[in-house]
Amino acid sequence: MAGPAREELAALAAIFCGPGEWEVLSRSGDRPEREGPREDPGHRVQSPHHSRRPVGGGHPLELVFHLPAAYPACPPGVSVGSERLTRAQCAAVRDKLLEQAQGFLPEPMVHQLVLWAQQNLRHLLAPPGPGGGPGPCAAASAAEAEGPWMTLLHLDHMRVKTRYVRTVRQWASALGLAGRLLFMGKVILLLLQGHRDRIKEYLVLQRTSKVDVDSSGKRCREKMASVLWEARAQPGHTRFLAFEVKEFSSLDELQKEFETAGLEALFSELVLGLVK
Repeated sequence: MAGPAREELAALAAIFCGPGEWEVLSRSGDRPEREGPREDPGHRVQSPHHSRRPVGGGHPLELVFHLPAAYPACPPGVSVGSERLTRAQCAAVRDKLLEQAQGFLPEPMVHQLVLWAQQNLRHLLAPPGPGGGPGPCAAASAAEAEGPWMTLLHLDHMRVKTRYVRTVRQWASALGLAGRLLFMGKVILLLLQGHRDRIKEYLVLQRTSKVDVDSSGKRCREKMASVLWEARAQPGHTRFLAFEVKEFSSLDELQKEFETAGLEALFSELVLGLVK
């Protein structure tokens, strides 16, 4: 198994750390002989149906990922099971996951696929709404009414900027987070907005994944990233509609960005000291 795949498995173990949430089964697992040989030569990753965080908002789902030796250059095999879904529904979810997997190649994608299922299963299975689309999700509507969570991070450096930025974009997209990645000189700030649990998962990825390289060119973790501030969005804070990367040539431009977002006090208290 390639290094990036092993790193992804380590991050998944850190994120899904509750009892029975995530399990890596070795090749010599308990699969009955009547089911035939394993499709993958190494491991399969399982998200059990009794997870304390059911996939898809109330639909306990078992996802089993078979990781080929060439993964992540090729997509994983996916099996879907649930006590509450029909075989046809499970097959539909599997087809959608395999379809999504093509868009993540050649990056590790198991986490992104699990998150996609968490975010979209209720829409795939919900009865049509008045306009023909999926009906509303009460839990999601309640969370939106409370206001999203916001977190401001300071990233120490980016030696391989293009790859690092691409990774941050992928994580934010997979976790359904909006926000801003801001560059001003040597200062790098990451403002995330979305569900609090998803931001926590992002922080685990940030701290456990090798997103950059060290001075010798070896892949390394971002050990010096720090959380400067976090709180629930207030009425005066901008609700971001997307994740954007912005670069500024002056302090005034960066300050205006924070003022536009309704975070002028945050800029004065925390950001200004980093820039000067």
